[in-house]
Amino acid sequence: MFKLNEANTSVKTEVVAGFTTFLTMAYIIIVNPIILSDAGVPFQQAFTATIIATLVGTLFMALFGNYPIAIAPGMGMNAYFAYSVVSKAHGISYQLAFSAVFITGLLFVILSLTKFRTHLIDAIPNTLKHAISVGIGLFIAFIGLRLSHIIVANPSNLVGLGDLHSQEVVLTLIGLAITVILFALNVNGALFFGMVSTAIVAAFMGQLHLKGSIFSLPKLPDGIIIANPITAASDVVQYGLYSVVFSFLLVTIFDTTGTFLGVASQAGLLKNKDEKRTGRAMLSDSFGTTIGAMFGTSPTTAYIESTAGVAAGGRTGLTALVVAILFVFAAFFSPLVNSISEVAAITSPSLIVVGCLMMGNVRHIEWDNFEEAFPAFLVVITMPLTSSIATGIALGFITYPLLKVVKGKAKEIKPVIYLFAVLFLIQLIFFPH
Repeated sequence: MFKLNEANTSVKTEVVAGFTTFLTMAYIIIVNPIILSDAGVPFQQAFTATIIATLVGTLFMALFGNYPIAIAPGMGMNAYFAYSVVSKAHGISYQLAFSAVFITGLLFVILSLTKFRTHLIDAIPNTLKHAISVGIGLFIAFIGLRLSHIIVANPSNLVGLGDLHSQEVVLTLIGLAITVILFALNVNGALFFGMVSTAIVAAFMGQLHLKGSIFSLPKLPDGIIIANPITAASDVVQYGLYSVVFSFLLVTIFDTTGTFLGVASQAGLLKNKDEKRTGRAMLSDSFGTTIGAMFGTSPTTAYIESTAGVAAGGRTGLTALVVAILFVFAAFFSPLVNSISEVAAITSPSLIVVGCLMMGNVRHIEWDNFEEAFPAFLVVITMPLTSSIATGIALGFITYPLLKVVKGKAKEIKPVIYLFAVLFLIQLIFFPH
């Protein structure tokens, strides 16, 4: 089913890669419910919905797309949902907001079925594809450095060096040293074993603590929140949630497309084009978003943490299948997952190393050609500095065709790129982002 021989991989490698991806993204199981609970969603509802959405999207990616990419509720979109969409002042409850997410998911499915997204991938200039990969790499490294407090907020220049004597930073540096050494020695699964070693050190340093029971049963206090598309569409019309649907749709498309391109490129899976396979993969997050909204979570997206699994050798959907299975187990062991996820130093070294690996694509950008270099530069620099993949992509899509037009090369750009340049410009100016 997964064609392991064709991908030059093995069951052992794929399983290790799956574990690696899971450990680097397990934080979403706790963080997502916490953010959504601020909008009034019961924590247990959001926790279980997060598992369900991840399971649906990732299983579809594994079984029908055969890519080592995990799907889960996206960071950023959950904050937009909780702090911008849900509004007591305007009478927008979280149930109504999930109607908008549900409609977004259905529109997403339709767009994916029309091959729109696969055509979009072909239309994206190579310069932007490589820049997206590099930008995601820097973003990942930034997350690792920030979560571990190696870099911290600085009043004079926004960011600065953290306290190198703190236990958290020391543990991260120890974990980074172990991981880098294993990687330099070409140890298979170096990232995974680096995290295991760091966890053991964390336990000895007293930073890893188990909180009481490690077992709990998943629950859905609200049951199914939204299931009728007619009711959902009526809610969107009645409360004027058009801009919410547009924002979710636009950001989700390009967050996932950008991440998909970055991860698949890192794994070398875009060399031989398989439009049918790519199309199926693109349906994964749309199904995850639709089902997730029914149970109570914000839109799903392809996870940039999947690059950790790719770096550990993951090349097929078996990696994603392992991630899905681990999320099912995590649903019953939330206290244990919470304990591991709260120690950022365990996963931060992998994120930093993966960022380094993804920087390799920078060599493919035509830096001596300004009309190619500047849009790429904007993509690369804005993703980590704005903490938004979508914003980086937006600025790239706006400036690339603009510079081509003034250089008299307008015909080199496909019409869909002009369309999205206009949509991105509208979105950045008039809608929350």
